[in-house]
Amino acid sequence: MERFVKNFILMSIIYLFLASIFGVFMLASPDALYLRFVHSHLNLLGWVSMMIFGVGYHILPRFAGKTLKSVKMGEVQFYMANIGLIGMLIFHTLQYTNPSPIYTFLAVASGLLETASILLFIYNMLSTLYSKQ
Repeated sequence: MERFVKNFILMSIIYLFLASIFGVFMLASPDALYLRFVHSHLNLLGWVSMMIFGVGYHILPRFAGKTLKSVKMGEVQFYMANIGLIGMLIFHTLQYTNPSPIYTFLAVASGLLETASILLFIYNMLSTLYSKQ
């Protein structure tokens, strides 16, 4: 299994743990409900998407009898996805607690980085699955 695939799976598990901690914290302290964005994005983009990326990179090319188009692209996507997610969570929370146009800009930029990482995954998977090899 490629190192970047293991990294996706490891981060997925870490994000699941963090999301569960945020969920319990919000249950225990209703004043913390402003963290719903963090909790939901840790679950969806952190746990679920990272697991799908890791498992998808490992299994889908094998099922298709193909070689992954670009391991390097997968590695780059790993860093883009994690930086994008963490940036979004931090800057959205800062924007909520201390409104500032710079936090809004950085949250949106992080979201765009996350979106770009998703597009890399889509390109890498489709290029792999529909290659002529």
